[in-house]
Amino acid sequence: MKNTIEKNNLTKVCFVGSARHTKPLDATNEKKFRSLKNLGELFIIGFSKNLFPQQFKEHAHFYLLPQLPFPIIRYIEIFTISPIVALWLIFRHDIQVLVAQSPYEGIAAAWAKIIAGLLGRKVVLVLESHGNFEEDLFSQRKIKFPKLYRFVMNIIASLSVNNADLFRCISSSTKKQLEQWVNHKQIFQFPTWTDIDTFFEIGNHKDKQESQNIVYTGVLIPRKGVHHLVNAFAVISEDFPQARLIIVGKEDDKTYSDNLKLQINKLNLGLRTNFVPHITQKELAEVMGKACVFVLPSVSEGLGRVVVEAMATSTPVIGTNVGGIPDMVQDGVNGFLIQSGDEAELGQKMRWILDNPEQSDEMGRKAHAFAKNFFSVQAYIEGYRKIFLHASSLLSAASKKY
Repeated sequence: MKNTIEKNNLTKVCFVGSARHTKPLDATNEKKFRSLKNLGELFIIGFSKNLFPQQFKEHAHFYLLPQLPFPIIRYIEIFTISPIVALWLIFRHDIQVLVAQSPYEGIAAAWAKIIAGLLGRKVVLVLESHGNFEEDLFSQRKIKFPKLYRFVMNIIASLSVNNADLFRCISSSTKKQLEQWVNHKQIFQFPTWTDIDTFFEIGNHKDKQESQNIVYTGVLIPRKGVHHLVNAFAVISEDFPQARLIIVGKEDDKTYSDNLKLQINKLNLGLRTNFVPHITQKELAEVMGKACVFVLPSVSEGLGRVVVEAMATSTPVIGTNVGGIPDMVQDGVNGFLIQSGDEAELGQKMRWILDNPEQSDEMGRKAHAFAKNFFSVQAYIEGYRKIFLHASSLLSAASKKY
């Protein structure tokens, strides 16, 4: 068998997923791939942000599928075109490691690995989980024929898991879920990428907080629980006439977004609430830095990257006790944990933040200190370095059998 490890000291890695990229890369992804390229030669299979396929090189080789208008069509692209592109890259560029960024996208990488193996080429498949892959889709939008969807999704996830060699999760909750699917294979755990330095720059210079801005950021879908935040804000709004609710996020579910706006108008909060569309990381850091509290009222959450971003700006966080949020929020120390859907409790915690600005500032300082220990670019890169080294050892062991 051809030993690509001996041929080239740099690992050749192909990431397979549905992430969207632009040419040139935005500032956050430019920094991410500039950092990762030191680990090896990178190839990315994903989506463009328009109807046209793209191929370009910027720290990595990008092969982007057209972003067609309906999710089901994009899934078909992943299941049919992505395996072909991945298989071509394996033989054309001697790809050694495939990294699939969810158990469902993993089926494309699994097919490529299986076919490559039949043709005599050993490839290591790393399967990642960034959320509750069994339930998130159903809490994100209304699904027709949910039993059929669950059946098909279970088959796809099982095929991906069974063909994976290594696994990566982003939180204790995603690790626990993976452990129920995986037997005797190594699971690596480290957070998703964030351009954290942008947020630390704001947090390092944050003075005494005088703003009464309450901020949420994230996509606007039912799973994020923003409607609970609106109801809780309505209860306390009369007692804090200067308080404002800032909702930052893309309207991924138009029906849900429209219902949120209708809800806000019915509660007479139209002049107290701002909807902010997609903004840059720098702009987001500035919004978070001006907040008295950041709220993530999710029903389900893999990690909640925005939590550590808010903490980096020295802003305390109120988050639900779900997914990876408890990995970051220490109740009563750097923020508060509440039960998902408990609007009364959420209102009480927001009231406490507004009533106790000095204690809230101290919470923010502790949140900032936590963020420094929780995420760093170096730790993120080191996480992938360990995965790729382990993958190399698996390839070396396999080569000795031939």
